[in-house]
Amino acid sequence: MTADRAVRDADVLVVGGGPAGAWAAWSAATHGARVVLADKGYLGSSGATAPGGSNLLYLPPDAELREQAVARRMVGGGALCEPRWIHRVLDDVYESLKLVERWGYPFVRDDDGQPLRNHLQGPEYMRLMRRVVRRAGVTVLDQSPALELLADRHGVGGARGVDRLSGAEWEVRAPAVVLATGGCAFLSKGLGCNVLTGDGLLMAAEAGAELSGMEFSNSYGTSAEYGTVTRNRLLSLATITAVDGTVVYAGDGALPRDGIARALRDGPVHAVLDRADTPEKRALLRTSHAVFFLPYDRRGIDPFTQPFPLTMRFEGTVRGTGGIRLVGDGCETSVPGLYAAGDAASRERSHGGQSGGGAFNASWAICSGRWSGAAAAAYGTAVGPRTRRLAPVGGAGVRADSPVTVDTAAVVAAVQRETLPLNVSYFRTVARLRRALAGTDALWPVVSGRPEPGVRGRVRSREAAAMVATARWMHVAALARTETRGMHVLSEHPAPDPRQRHRLVLAGLDRVTVRTEEVPA
Repeated sequence: MTADRAVRDADVLVVGGGPAGAWAAWSAATHGARVVLADKGYLGSSGATAPGGSNLLYLPPDAELREQAVARRMVGGGALCEPRWIHRVLDDVYESLKLVERWGYPFVRDDDGQPLRNHLQGPEYMRLMRRVVRRAGVTVLDQSPALELLADRHGVGGARGVDRLSGAEWEVRAPAVVLATGGCAFLSKGLGCNVLTGDGLLMAAEAGAELSGMEFSNSYGTSAEYGTVTRNRLLSLATITAVDGTVVYAGDGALPRDGIARALRDGPVHAVLDRADTPEKRALLRTSHAVFFLPYDRRGIDPFTQPFPLTMRFEGTVRGTGGIRLVGDGCETSVPGLYAAGDAASRERSHGGQSGGGAFNASWAICSGRWSGAAAAAYGTAVGPRTRRLAPVGGAGVRADSPVTVDTAAVVAAVQRETLPLNVSYFRTVARLRRALAGTDALWPVVSGRPEPGVRGRVRSREAAAMVATARWMHVAALARTETRGMHVLSEHPAPDPRQRHRLVLAGLDRVTVRTEEVPA
């Protein structure tokens, strides 16, 4: 105990308790490391995966099938992926899902009794991962958000945070830290995204790490206007109409995200699940997707017969591909001792400039968790005794450069105005991006003020700072990529530019710098 702060020693600290964090903690522990996992919420129920379900990139080890999958991803990712990394994901997730079944996950079986390992139900999956992590000997700190990293001239060496329930401060000293804090959805009310505020990106940047792919961070999910579920599988059974009665979608092919977005610019858009046209189909859907129907039932709406209003919720880097830049196969960052996994990490090497969540990000969470955990364990257990002069490196939202207390509610509302609207982040133009960047630049000195008091105030102040930092990186990167590639569509430059088949690497907080990094041929 130091100055009323509980101090623990470990070989590896994992920050974040979603699937990537759980896999990283398990992987590090099974490689012989002493592991502590600290989660902002409750390991097993917080984050975007736990309340829903995820498809996975589960392909048998058939060379032709896998080469086809790699080719499709290269095209979809705007030629920014690396085939070797796509193959790594396909190989590793295939073996990992066998493990999940051995641990006790009840995969549905086909008529021949073979397990269908291409889908995981979030609640069962994450409940299982909590048990697996604890059985591996990991110390779990629930409701314990990390606020800042510790570092010295040797690199990162742990983190500090606070226990939400008791108010006690904690400190974990570990030579290896895995940031698996998820992406940033800017508190846009997507299901499970309330804890995804970009905290890990800010902590990494404060320690000197770089970011990459931040222009590919403008994903939106479609949901009921009064709902939070942005998983759109059931909407494939809907007829969707614009305000003037024009049919935007009638079940013909993939859900037209672009068409829905354009229709929403003109007025309300409504849907009705009219192609679930028998009592048997409706009962099956209610059983298999119960969470989807909750907002309708609460309002007394029958979504199979009554039209309901749609909206598009900004999911930012959660379903994008931008994040902390990785420099090695073990998900190492450019800072010694610091690793990143899941949505906190840049997924460009395997996803390129387009993701969409589901199969791609769920598979990446498993693989990057395993890789980072193993690499962090090797590093953390190999570092010999040495004197560390660790100091906290947190800035905005933790330490004040001004005596003025940050009004976090006002900051969050302001940063949302510069990120959430379709006209800012979906229909990108140079002029609107410049205005949004100017707005978020003006917020940066504001979040360097005095954090709000109390545990909730301290956490909210840090989240507000992380959202402002993330928004600035997104807008800087989007303005720097003067072309259309992947999910980044810029009105003034509607086509890909072959000269820009490179990554954009960002660094810095007060002043954001951009450099290019070539993609291996």
